Amino acid sequence: MELKLAKSSVNAKVKKISLSQIEEKLDKQKFYYFARENEHKDLNALLEYFEDKGYTVYMREVKYGLGDGDFIYEVHII
Repeated sequence: MELKLAKSSVNAKVKKISLSQIEEKLDKQKFYYFARENEHKDLNALLEYFEDKGYTVYMREVKYGLGDGDFIYEVHII
């Protein structure tokens, strides 16, 4: 399964990352920001995947504007 990462700027291209790529980078990077276009069930699958491996995972919505669709998902894996 691949998830879309949040863009770092308006003109940036959408990047995708797989669960195995996240797992490889966990010793260096604990925070990930995902685009709102990801399906909620895929994000829940991400949470379950890492919780089953013994990690503690936190997910929340981060608002960056006043509109209902102005948010991204922040995931913290410890």
